Amino acid sequence: MDENKTVTIKSQEKVGQVQIADEVVAIIAGLAATEVEGVAGMAGNFTGDLVEILGKKNLSKGVTVDVGEEDVSVDLGIVIKFGFKIPSVAKAVQEKVKNSIETMTGLSVTEVNLHITGIHFEKPKHQKTEIMEEV
Repeated sequence: MDENKTVTIKSQEKVGQVQIADEVVAIIAGLAATEVEGVAGMAGNFTGDLVEILGKKNLSKGVTVDVGEEDVSVDLGIVIKFGFKIPSVAKAVQEKVKNSIETMTGLSVTEVNLHITGIHFEKPKHQKTEIMEEV
């Protein structure tokens, strides 16, 4: 993702300019994707993972956007929870991301490409066993 790249929204009203940074679009896409049931999280790269280790939340982790003048294409790397149907989760993510970006920015989303990079297995919950002493 290019650093500090923005898109200018043009409108009929001559009040002023509105510019949206590419990173804002990426954050919208990442948040929308993680809201879908069955998504365990976003897949990152080494830099994104290092940033999170250092204590900063990387909300655009695993997201690449290509923003044009009036449209945007999105690539997402996601991790799916074990037990969910991948095609169903993928379709829900694509729809959620598309609707969120279009609603919040007014840009037209041309494509939402998903890369399923892993499956998340939940750790079994340990049952506490009480030992009863016989008197």
